[in-house]
Amino acid sequence: MATTPLNALNAFLAVARRRSFAAAAADLALSPSALSQAVRQLEARLGVTLLTRTSRSVALTDAGHRLLEDAGPAVNQAMEALKRVTARPGEVTGRVRLTVPTMAVPVFLAPLLPVFLARHPKVEVHVRAENRMVDIVEEELDAGIRLSEAIERDMVQLRLSTERRFLVVGAPAYLARRGTPQKPEDLLKHDCICIQSETSGARYAWELERGRRNWRVPVTGPVTTNDSALMMTLAEAGMGLAYAFEPLVETQLARGALRAVLEPYAPVVPGLFLYFPSRARMSPALRAFADVAREFSGLSSRSGNKTS
Repeated sequence: MATTPLNALNAFLAVARRRSFAAAAADLALSPSALSQAVRQLEARLGVTLLTRTSRSVALTDAGHRLLEDAGPAVNQAMEALKRVTARPGEVTGRVRLTVPTMAVPVFLAPLLPVFLARHPKVEVHVRAENRMVDIVEEELDAGIRLSEAIERDMVQLRLSTERRFLVVGAPAYLARRGTPQKPEDLLKHDCICIQSETSGARYAWELERGRRNWRVPVTGPVTTNDSALMMTLAEAGMGLAYAFEPLVETQLARGALRAVLEPYAPVVPGLFLYFPSRARMSPALRAFADVAREFSGLSSRSGNKTS
């Protein structure tokens, strides 16, 4: 049997519930004659009589009762789903699937999402917070947020933040107890809150630089984790030094809970970027997200593969 049109089935259900073609027609914004024709076509397709009509009333046959009971709830659910995804003129619907590093969640994504969803309430945002390297095409994601050096060169990049530093920080109590490191090699004598790579599982060597010189220091310490919030909590508690993206610790630095050390060696990174494979294939939902993200960041953009 060919698929029964949902509109015809919905027309029958409206009449069955109201027991009146005139009332159902008003509910559906149709003429009674058009509604009657739709129900007759459905009956012809099914090969059964669903309604008994008289000049004064409408009654359900046994087949009509069964169809109302069996199909009514499901059709209501389907019609409500269609209403939810139907876009009004100028309204954006759809889904944005993102991969973001954990450090970007509190400093950018958490304050951005309420603004975006207030403007585009019919868009769903799916966020995967992870620090591993991700192929967004292979994993069927729409876009990602990363530091520029972690993004493949063939991706379109939209700048979301200015240049920022990675800092070595420690609590005043820890520094008073263990001393302040003066050069990168001094970190080998300190307890450090170590960073675990989600890709390899190994400890991350802290990267420092000064002029043309670069250091990768294989720090050690009592705790190794991939959770940046835990790192900062332990650092504030005086458990050791931590290596942090500057926006993550600005509040703690301002109130004196943490102090930056080795600042002349702090590496500078270009900042966070939203990236995706192609402008031409951007969904309306992703385009809306990119527009709000750029506006939220306060940075302008230029065309090209990498946008500054």
